[in-house]
Amino acid sequence: MVLLDIANGWKTAIMVVAMIAVFYFFLIKPQSDKTKKEAAYRDSLKAGDELMTAGGIHVKFVSRDGAYAVVEAAPGVKMKVQIATLQPVPERKSK
Repeated sequence: MVLLDIANGWKTAIMVVAMIAVFYFFLIKPQSDKTKKEAAYRDSLKAGDELMTAGGIHVKFVSRDGAYAVVEAAPGVKMKVQIATLQPVPERKSK
């Protein structure tokens, strides 16, 4: 009877380890990779790059000021936005 209890404990431990592995490989690692990729993209921005804000405004990157970026929405119209809201302009699908 004692041997049966030990085997049951191992089954539970293996299931817990398997669940942790599934959470890591399907939830935590992909999110961490995405965050690293976005940070690398934002660090590579240079003046003149065409971007889009989280609000959908198409802008050109002018300069960086810490956590903020100065962007130009139209000639002579500059805005200061959080750099985390900037993303690449999505590519248009041709029909």
